[in-house]
Amino acid sequence: MQKIYFTVVGKIKESFYREAVAEYVKRLSRFAKVEIKELPEGANLEAEADDILRNCKGYVIALAVEGEKLSSEKLAEKLQKITDSGKEITFVIGSSCGLSDRVKGAADYRLSFSDMTFPHQLMRVILAEQVYRAFMINTGSTYHK
Repeated sequence: MQKIYFTVVGKIKESFYREAVAEYVKRLSRFAKVEIKELPEGANLEAEADDILRNCKGYVIALAVEGEKLSSEKLAEKLQKITDSGKEITFVIGSSCGLSDRVKGAADYRLSFSDMTFPHQLMRVILAEQVYRAFMINTGSTYHK
């Protein structure tokens, strides 16, 4: 079974965000073993970078506004190729201050969902939903319309 890690900086305070992430992780569990690693916010991005990089496994996808934008179908294709290669996948979401250039540079891929800025708590929900959607696309489900 595929292993997916969400390595994220900071904790979600709002219960509605936690519940939404938990729902998509539950849905994803039929396709992959999912683990969320919440890391503490550091004094600066470089302090966070050490902790983030220690917690990355397999193919690392960093969420960064300057990353590549993909449709849901293209993300599904990308995840299928990684899964077919047998690699684990780590998605990285930085703190409210973003990610250090060192983390972005160490990532195998930089992914952007938009030119807009989203709260990092909400980004966890969006990411979890899109990863779930990608697996549903890859199984030919009607979830993706």
